[in-house]
Amino acid sequence: MRRKISLKPITLLLLLVTFVSFGKEQGGHDESKTDKEAERKAYIQHHLQDTYDFGLFSYTTDKGEHKHVGFPLPVILWDNGLKVFSSSKFHHGETVAEVGGSFYKQHHGKIYKVDGLNGEIVLDDHHHATNEKPLDFSITKNVTMIIVVFLIMFFMFSRMAKAYKKNNGMPKGMGRLLEPIVLYIRDDIARPNIGEKHYKKYMSYLLTVFFFVWIINLFGLTPLGVNVTNNIAVTFCLAIITYLITTFSGKKDYWKHIFWMPGVPVPMKIILAPIELLGTIIKPFSLMIRLYANITAGHIVLMSLIAMMFTFQNWLGSSLSFLLAFVLGILELLVAALQAYIFTMLSALYFGAAVEEHDHHEAH
Repeated sequence: MRRKISLKPITLLLLLVTFVSFGKEQGGHDESKTDKEAERKAYIQHHLQDTYDFGLFSYTTDKGEHKHVGFPLPVILWDNGLKVFSSSKFHHGETVAEVGGSFYKQHHGKIYKVDGLNGEIVLDDHHHATNEKPLDFSITKNVTMIIVVFLIMFFMFSRMAKAYKKNNGMPKGMGRLLEPIVLYIRDDIARPNIGEKHYKKYMSYLLTVFFFVWIINLFGLTPLGVNVTNNIAVTFCLAIITYLITTFSGKKDYWKHIFWMPGVPVPMKIILAPIELLGTIIKPFSLMIRLYANITAGHIVLMSLIAMMFTFQNWLGSSLSFLLAFVLGILELLVAALQAYIFTMLSALYFGAAVEEHDHHEAH
């Protein structure tokens, strides 16, 4: 018999936290509390955004000065020529940077041109910046972490290859750690979904995307504030690669089943063709949104629970918030691997559909 998982303890904890929070709200708010809540919301938003410097942590001195600990990253702009400078010129977005007679200022994670050292960002009625925006090729925090993960993966797999070479195909060291995962992706994802005949040529991509998403998600659970897969541009690039591989791998039968489905009346073929074609675009779009939304939602909820510990300022509310944040943090470890698995599995399914060889003895 299947065991049912009881959610009653977690539900009771959530209700109790909500009750404590309601009681705190009924106790009244003063301006200092409102300012603190706004500061916490801004901190959560800052945690989710990409930045032009790699901040490790920040603190406030006894004199009220806000100190940042980290290191700057290179800013690369194209504005009537190439302009390269350090992000330290922005002083964490507080000042205007002067480079080659031009002035730049940060606003909501983007760089805009301003008129001078005292220049301001001009907003329209919808609070969108109207200043000129140069082409931005900067090495941001997310780009830095992508490079770091690339180096980690290169180190892992090169060590694994050397271990196999030295021990006549027997795993040792890094190979013992990675071999079960590699075999699982090969035997339980690639072979069943792509087929014995074609799976080998897709293994390199499937392994790369699985380890990349998994490792980058694990980094997102560290205090470094690294959130690469909650950047929709990153998930879009991963999804578009899957889409391009599927599209260019598609055999004649794959396209025939999209544009002229066999065994279906001609009027239905005409109706189904645009729907099937749209489906080829929706599939990678769902990959992009699924990874982006799950990681972003997990980070927002986790950061909100951590912020609640400082909001309650009593042993009951803070303890319950910490307990929920701890449990959710453990679940996020599972989600980090689960999202990598789902992305890899669905990619393999799409590849398998593209190279599948259909039986030609179908009734017409």
